[in-house]
Amino acid sequence: MTKDMTTGAITPLLVKFTIPLVLGNLFQLTYNAADSIIVGKFVGEDALAAVGTSNPLMTLAILFINGMCLGAGILVSTAFGAGDHKLVERQVSTAAIAGTVFALSFSAVCVLLATPLLRLLQVPADILPMAVNYLRIVFSGLIFTFFYNFLAAVMRALGDSKSALYFLMISSVLNIFGDLFFVQVLGWGSEGCALSTVLSEALCCLLCAFYIRWKVPILQLGRRWFVFDASLLRQIVSYGWASAMQQATVQLGKIAVQGVVNTMGVSTMAAFTAASRVDDFAYTPQQNIGHAMTTLMAQNRGAGKKDRVRQGFICGMRIEVCYSLVLAAVCFFGAEPITKMFVQEPEVVELGARFLRLIALMYILPSFTNGIQGFFRGIGDLKITLRSSLLNMAVRVAAAAFLVLKMHLEIEALPWSYAVGWFAMLVYEVPALVKFLKSDEL
Repeated sequence: MTKDMTTGAITPLLVKFTIPLVLGNLFQLTYNAADSIIVGKFVGEDALAAVGTSNPLMTLAILFINGMCLGAGILVSTAFGAGDHKLVERQVSTAAIAGTVFALSFSAVCVLLATPLLRLLQVPADILPMAVNYLRIVFSGLIFTFFYNFLAAVMRALGDSKSALYFLMISSVLNIFGDLFFVQVLGWGSEGCALSTVLSEALCCLLCAFYIRWKVPILQLGRRWFVFDASLLRQIVSYGWASAMQQATVQLGKIAVQGVVNTMGVSTMAAFTAASRVDDFAYTPQQNIGHAMTTLMAQNRGAGKKDRVRQGFICGMRIEVCYSLVLAAVCFFGAEPITKMFVQEPEVVELGARFLRLIALMYILPSFTNGIQGFFRGIGDLKITLRSSLLNMAVRVAAAAFLVLKMHLEIEALPWSYAVGWFAMLVYEVPALVKFLKSDEL
């Protein structure tokens, strides 16, 4: 089912659209953790390490896929808001064909070069064969990863954020049962987990396709799925590349900060790991609110409703701020019991609680950055979102390195480095936002 977001009360629209996105991310986290949990419990630490060492390459591939899908989704939202269904069809078919070529090419490279790529990541020789087999199986099914994310992005662009959630829930449950069957019953180890992941993603794609066939008339393209419009490809690639690079930048920044943390001792490393898991769960809804703003604004931009674009931004920012205040209160006052959900050692709990209490006071900053990024994505200006993300991560890493390696601060250095990065992001974004809001552009 599609949803026209160019009419109706804005705040309820944003809230209803955001909730499935948040739940979807929670299921995605569960989905991603299932392989590690089951392998660690039923196979052993070597197999668990093999699965873990493959994650950087898998994450990189998924980031690029999500970036392409997000870029295509913005274009589809704009065309849908303008009522140009023929353009929607050409955008969807062209992006699907281009994405298929990319996914198959990337998959082939990773399958063929799995061994040298993992050696580049310094994977120990004793677990290298298991890691190679796991990676090859997972990446052989990368086409299914692309199609699910693409179809989900298109449905969200058309105002439907619920359907993709249902398919992800089904896929997550099937993946867990598949893991248990292939690992525990058949004894196929980490390779069984990889196979379960591929099969569950394939089924998820099939369910999406059936749903679109019966419930989404605008995407019932038939032979028009094979229409390739070269004139649209450059725009799709431009949007997709900017989104992909932005997400890759964030991931590389996290890796660099982790490198700084690794110099601070085992207890701080453990505390940071636990606190970061909490931070991921806490931060995700802020991003989801921004993504909801993107869809609403893109549709209204396509419809030429300038006032509604501006109203959507204001409503979205109100939701961001309200959520950040609730989040700050929970993390500040519940820092210790929340940390104990992940670790039990008193020293680690104390360090993790110190991290959460401090960063809780700073959550207001990313509420603004995520809202502003949602706005610029919605109006189609992905250059600003990419540049601001690059600035954020560069400043964050530099601040973390300075505060830890030069000033010799303890775990409090990390929340402060986050805050400096977010502040730098706002220094760049706010003037651009003010300039745009004063203009008559859309």
